[in-house]
Amino acid sequence: MTFAGFISQLLEIVIAVGLAPLLTGWVNQCRAWLQNKSAPSLWQPYRMLHKLFHKESMVADHASRLFRIAPYVMFGCMVLACAIIPTLSTDLPLAPAADAIALVGLFALARVFISLAAMDIGTAFGTMGARREMLFGFLAEPALLMVLFSASLISQSTSLATIVETLAHRELAIYPGLPFAGVAFTMVSLAENARVPVDNPATHLELTMIHEALILEYSGRHLALIEWAASLKLFAYSCIGVALFFPWGVAEAQAPMAMLLALPVLVAKLAVGGFLLAMLETASTKMRIFRVPEFLATAFLLAVIGMLVHLLLNH
Repeated sequence: MTFAGFISQLLEIVIAVGLAPLLTGWVNQCRAWLQNKSAPSLWQPYRMLHKLFHKESMVADHASRLFRIAPYVMFGCMVLACAIIPTLSTDLPLAPAADAIALVGLFALARVFISLAAMDIGTAFGTMGARREMLFGFLAEPALLMVLFSASLISQSTSLATIVETLAHRELAIYPGLPFAGVAFTMVSLAENARVPVDNPATHLELTMIHEALILEYSGRHLALIEWAASLKLFAYSCIGVALFFPWGVAEAQAPMAMLLALPVLVAKLAVGGFLLAMLETASTKMRIFRVPEFLATAFLLAVIGMLVHLLLNH
């Protein structure tokens, strides 16, 4: 690994960790504007993290080590996921590790740890949330894999860096399978990030919440890490969508200056994506909990249709 490569990889990680709460704040602000409400500050997520890091972490007496280490594992998985996604450059030291299956595995590892931690305390809501999280994850992960495989058929590789390079520099062409994959990816992203219509991040209704039920027993720095990891997950999914369906503007070299030039393009794409997410949430209503499996099954079906369309049109 060259020094320039190390600095470039570190720069991508720092930008992801720093921008993730800002993206969450932007989505919350846009949603408040669209709902004709008083919008919170764009920096509110940073203030919340600062407050939580300075509070004492209260842990139940019978909590195991798993409960204490789960926030760190979840945060580490999200940071590593953001590091291997080609957000600013496709030629980074961790690019060979940017495999679609490895990326989905990181998301699954974080889900398993937070679900086990929720059941570790033994509360009814934590166990209920863990069961829902594992069920929806069981349905969402295959759909996400099918989306990534649909894009990989074009580049003949499951490496995200190769997929982005191929899509960004191939001659202008229409891929009928990608719209199906795009709709499926949007549906999976809403479910994985606990957004409306699957879940409502602003609610604390015990019978309907999914993500919030997992973290009811956390406080202080542990809760701060979980909230930061949730912002990183939203940032990671947004960057995956941008990289797969709007790959233009991504640098191709291990050069910090080239990545800094690609940063404004990424910020503009995320700003538009965050506004569209807020519009989608405002126009949607929270669906009933038992309809979520049908929602994710539809996403899986659309992703498979996208693959079949691409295969049929190329043979």
